[in-house]
Amino acid sequence: MSVTKKDVNYVADLARLKLSEEETESLANDMNQILDYMTTLEELDTSDVEPLEHVIDLEYRLRDDKAKEPLSHEDALKNAPDADTDYFRVPRVIE
Repeated sequence: MSVTKKDVNYVADLARLKLSEEETESLANDMNQILDYMTTLEELDTSDVEPLEHVIDLEYRLRDDKAKEPLSHEDALKNAPDADTDYFRVPRVIE
């Protein structure tokens, strides 16, 4: 599989990005290099490799999962730029 400039432009359009011709060419090249590297990785024998949840050991870095009282409506909406009594107000993004 190879990524074409048409593919890059399609994804950029979905993300609402405007790319120059040079950026499109560069991104297509970068994505193809990533895919080539993934093909190389597929050749490795990983049958004896145990699946990981995280790449690094996070056992001692995570806090205990303890239940707490939820925020009140007033506290949750306190710093909102625009809110009514119960909800956040946000600009309309779907026309």
